[in-house]
Parts: sequence; C-alpha cells; structure tokens
Amino acid sequence: MNIAEYFESVKDRLLTDSVVVDFKFLKRVDRSNNGHLRVRIFFSDNSKMEFSEFIEQNTEGEIRLVTYSYHWADTNGNLICRWDNAPHYPHLENFPHHIHVSETNITSGKPVNIFEVLDEVALIINK
Repeated sequence: MNIAEYFESVKDRLLTDSVVVDFKFLKRVDRSNNGHLRVRIFFSDNSKMEFSEFIEQNTEGEIRLVTYSYHWADTNGNLICRWDNAPHYPHLENFPHHIHVSETNITSGKPVNIFEVLDEVALIINK
C-alpha cells in the first residue's frame, strides 16, 4: 500500500461508516514517501472529530504512522476524548502515546490509527 492508497482507504472508511454523517478533507499532502492528512468528521450524534495523521512509507513499502491526533468533541465543542502522540507526557507508560479523557485527565495510551479510533467512537455512539 502506498500513501495515496492509504488515504483512499481512509476516505472509503469514512464513506461507509454508519456513524459518520459527513466529512471534509482539510488537508491532503501526498508525496512519494510521506503524507499528511487532516480531516473533520461529523457523527450521527452531532459530535465531531478533527484528526491529523502524518505518515511515512519506508523503502520496503510499509506505511508507518509518525504523528497523530484525533480530537473528538461534543456539539458544544467540549472534549470527549483525544488520542495523540505529541511528546509532552514523558512520565506516562507507552510514551508518547496518550489519551486526554478530559482537559486535566491524561492517561497512557497505545499506538492507534483512524480506523481503530472510529471503531471506538462507533461503540460509544451505538451504546
């Protein structure tokens, strides 16, 4: 899979995900060995997510997610959850991966991608 194919797989998921009502690509940079994607998603419960992924492709053709941020907010813009790997919580296990459960409650996370985050959002919305 190359960068363009990865971006198309994200688009396909957004087009077919039952909790996604609409989405907009805010930025799409597709180079031969790296890319950046920024998207705003609107969900069926009126919440929204803005996410950013910077990916690289190595010489073997493997895609690697370098940096990510998935910011999920309610209809009033209040944080529901944010997954990211910005290197600002070095004391947490699995640094730099972490989750903002609230603005003041940050927990250790694991590496995630947009597909896993959408799965988690769907579970919560469909409860």
